[in-house]
Formats: sequence, structure tokens, C-alpha cells
Amino acid sequence: MTTALDIVIVNFNTAGDLRACLRSLHDAPPARAHTICVVDNASTDGSQAMVETEFPNVTLLPRERNVGFAAANNVGIRSTNAPLVLLLNSDTIVPAGALDQLIDRLESTGAVAAGPRLVNLRGQPEVSWGPMLTPLGEARQSLRVRLAGSAASWARARVERWTTVERQVDWVTGACLLVRRGAAEAVGLLDERYFMYEEDVDFCAALRANGGRVLFAPSAEVVHRRGGSFAAAGGAASPLYDRSHLAFYEKHAPQWVPWLRLWLTLRGRQAR
Repeated sequence: MTTALDIVIVNFNTAGDLRACLRSLHDAPPARAHTICVVDNASTDGSQAMVETEFPNVTLLPRERNVGFAAANNVGIRSTNAPLVLLLNSDTIVPAGALDQLIDRLESTGAVAAGPRLVNLRGQPEVSWGPMLTPLGEARQSLRVRLAGSAASWARARVERWTTVERQVDWVTGACLLVRRGAAEAVGLLDERYFMYEEDVDFCAALRANGGRVLFAPSAEVVHRRGGSFAAAGGAASPLYDRSHLAFYEKHAPQWVPWLRLWLTLRGRQAR
């Protein structure tokens, strides 16, 4: 049977989350013929042994060092060959039918990339899509994220409306991102200057610049436990974010770089 879908999961010291993710895919696999590939960024928590022992049908690609999220995803993409590729975080749980629905919406709409509705373990939606990164776009996205974390009923109702309507967007999160291989290869895959953060926004921007459309498809729903890889990074999330944030503006909107550097300095943060 010809493989239709390759699932690429990048892991760094998240053995527990990874086990739950792989178990969900094993217990309720997508209907399409597929492969699962775990790219392990030199984990030291037994992740590699767990995959080899408990999931022998999963391809394990161990790295000798932590090469970062974008580079590790590229390793997985280059090591597979199906026409569809799913980039999936290790801290996700995929319910039955979710990937089939996501594939259906991608193919039905002609989009080159699509992301599902993401919810936490309590079923509360995450703002998993957004506008292109600009100062105004970031302000709008920050407001949406704050509302998503609010306990106010009106805020939750608004977020629920935002996250239940299918729409064309500038980007969907790399926590669960389905992409056509041809489109990904046409833009050179993910930009490896991003070790962690912003690589998904940049990737979607490249897909759009090449004529593709990016779809938020809430009829597919995936649980995002959130933060396992970041916690495993030893508390380095903020400097990593600052470096990626600066790299993104240097690439896409260099006129804002001096202001971003000033902002980082005023906050006592150094991106490099």
C-alpha cells in the first residue's frame, strides 16, 4: 500500500508526553496509510529506548545533539516521502478521526497547509492560528491569547467563536501542522535559523509567498498538553524566544529591528 501520510514528531526529553502521543496514534490511527517518525534531539530521559521497546513500528532518528525544532523537523521530512506530512508535537494527543478530518479539509479546500483546533486537557481552546508577525499583529494576538486564558464567561464565549470557524489564516501552529510535501519542498522546508519559536510562522509565510493558502480547520480537534519540550529545555524558553523573534523581524521586517532591540534592552533581555 502506498503511504499517503508521514507523521514527524520531534522529541527532546519528553518521554512521558511522547508515549501518550504515540499511544493515541497507535490506538486510533488515521485511515490513510501512514508512517510515524520520531526525531530525537539527543534526549537523556530514556525516550529513545522507550520508542524502540514500546513502539517498534515507529522509525526513530536519533540526533547526536539537540539541533532544534526546525532542523529536526527537516530531518524527518527529508527521511520520508509521502505526499502529505504532519508536523506533530510530542505533547499532543490525537483523538480518533482527527487526522482524517484534517486531511479531508486540506484536500477539499486546496490549501497547502492546515492546522486543527487545539484544546487543552480540560477541553478549553487554544488560539493556535494568527496574523503575520508585525507590531500590530502581535498586539492583536496577545489580546486573543489573554482572553483564551481568562476565566470570564464573555471571554471564553468569544474565544469559542474564534476557534470554531474555518478560515484562511496567515499561520497555524507547528504543534500540529499538515502540509503538502511538494509545497514544503518548494520553499526549502523550515528555516533552520530558528532553534525554537517562530519557525511555524516563518514557514507558513513562505508557503503563502509561494502562492499557497493556509487553513485553520476546527472540525479537526487535537489535544495539546502544551510545554513539555520547553520545560525540558531547562528554562531557556525566554532567550530562545527572543532570538527567534529578532531573527524573524530581521528577515521579514528589518525596519522594526532597532525598536525591538530597544524593547529587549529596556526589559533587561539580550537576544544574542
